[in-house]
Amino acid sequence: MTQGFRWLWASYAVSAYGTGLAFGALPLIAVTVLHTGAAQVSALAAVGPAVGALIAVPLGPWMEFRRKRPVMITMDLLRFAMLLTIPVAYAFGMLTFVQLLIVSAVAAATRIAFNAAAGAHLKALVPPGDLLVANSRFESTNWSSIAVGPPLGGAAIGLFGPVVTVIADAVSYLLSALFLTGIRGREAAPAPRAPSPRGRELADGWRHLLGHPGLRALFLNTLVVNGLIMATEPLLAVLMLGELGFPPWQYGLAFAVPCLGGLIGSRLARRVVAARGRPWVLRVVGTLRVVWLVGLAFVQPGMVGLGTVIVLELAIIICMSLYGPVLATYRLEHTPAPLLARTLTAWSISGGMAIAVLSALAGVLADVTSPRIALVTAGVLILFSPLLLVRLPPEVYAEIQPQQDPPKAAA
Repeated sequence: MTQGFRWLWASYAVSAYGTGLAFGALPLIAVTVLHTGAAQVSALAAVGPAVGALIAVPLGPWMEFRRKRPVMITMDLLRFAMLLTIPVAYAFGMLTFVQLLIVSAVAAATRIAFNAAAGAHLKALVPPGDLLVANSRFESTNWSSIAVGPPLGGAAIGLFGPVVTVIADAVSYLLSALFLTGIRGREAAPAPRAPSPRGRELADGWRHLLGHPGLRALFLNTLVVNGLIMATEPLLAVLMLGELGFPPWQYGLAFAVPCLGGLIGSRLARRVVAARGRPWVLRVVGTLRVVWLVGLAFVQPGMVGLGTVIVLELAIIICMSLYGPVLATYRLEHTPAPLLARTLTAWSISGGMAIAVLSALAGVLADVTSPRIALVTAGVLILFSPLLLVRLPPEVYAEIQPQQDPPKAAA
């Protein structure tokens, strides 16, 4: 791996662990500091990211025709500045719920922009043959931060107060920006901007995703699968903490331990691809990652129920973390460099909106019926998602040949 990739990886890792430490910090502050009710906390979880996704729509074309490293540094500094307003306002007794909503929206938009710019820059930093390894390292870092960060963040809040993890998260973005400056060499100039209507530029990412047969099927499959999996998380919280009476520490354990499966799956990705091929992973592992979800609807109280949740979540996460790097590599290989930022932005925005919509529908169904029925419904619906993988065009099942980008202008 190149030295430039190592700095990019370090930047991603430090911000990922900062985010892990601050997981759930804004809702916790809303409840413990501002004494908000359930409706406001739900709004903070849904409205902030949804508004952030809308803000991110014009950022795709804006990033596309700029060097990506300065964009990433700018997004890190914006996140640092916005998050730091929370402890400052808290210290002076001026913190408000509206401020939390604004910070949540800006954080969502800057995260989308940073990840899109990072994905585009990754393709320039890493030789094509190393893209799978690079994506696997990002995947393992993400899952390890989710496994380690929230327990440590909870302990830190107990010792030092409600805003300490927000401060740590803010500092992590400042360190991320610093690490990005370690990438040596002048970044190649982006492709020149072709004359086109503004509205067309905004839609170019979605146009590429929906116009490419392989990407279209994988994109739609991912929206359904990730949306339904994430929609079950609040349902399972209500079931385990309410009806089944699990204590909060067991509920946290049920989700922290399986995240270690992300390290297993991401580290296996290269070996499995070498042994079975990337098309096999997309088809078979892409199917295996959805068969476990329906089992969560039948969890029972006690240690057996806790073990059931851990095993099912572990199986889901191993499959997802094995599948994820292969999908990310395919997406990079089959998207020309002049479209990368817009395509990755479109993918992230769509994913966030799908999660919001499906979570809201699942919540309504749970209110009308019960959390178990809503979990069964999500588990059954997700079983139909592999039909999109079965219908992948034949060229996807041939060994993947990277799409050639046009020559880049030298800086």
